[in-house]
Amino acid sequence: MILSEGSHSAQLFTVLSGWAFRFKTLEDGRRQILNFCLPGDLVGLQGSIIGVMDHSVEALTPTVLCVFQRDQLGELFKNHPGLSFDVTWLASREERMLDENLLSVGRRSALERAAYLLAFLFYRARGAGLIGSKRIPITQQHVADTLGLSIVHTNKTLRKLSEGGLIRWHDRACEVLDPDGLLKVAGWHGPTESKRPLI
Repeated sequence: MILSEGSHSAQLFTVLSGWAFRFKTLEDGRRQILNFCLPGDLVGLQGSIIGVMDHSVEALTPTVLCVFQRDQLGELFKNHPGLSFDVTWLASREERMLDENLLSVGRRSALERAAYLLAFLFYRARGAGLIGSKRIPITQQHVADTLGLSIVHTNKTLRKLSEGGLIRWHDRACEVLDPDGLLKVAGWHGPTESKRPLI
């Protein structure tokens, strides 16, 4: 666990390597994964601005983080306008990704949602230099918790993508075989963002 919901962390982080995910939980333990954190992503900014984390962040793989003291964030905005713009850019990008994810969960079919999620993670990972073997280090439970589906429905949906030759499922990873095919199923054109800053 990197950050816990309800905590007052003294730090925020940049992911330098590895995978993590942001999530919220209900009182009965049900979990909703909000987004995935890859190298270059800023983690904990919300707690730095609001004062308390209203989500948790957990590592999916061994992860290396660059640690910043959050009480210095005001000084960064005051004395380093270039870095301040970069922080704002990263926050805006996070909002844009959440908008796309909400659209997917709200309006795409289960098959389209799954295809979108795997294509989204594949292209994000490729942009971060993580895709060599084309494997995304997630379980089917992670997919279910991201898409808001039962594990049974998720398994059936992923099986359709697998039978279509688009993915291959491993024990704790999904191998993307046909990213263009996933884009077609999802009805998504892929990412259009420019190169992101690294803080």
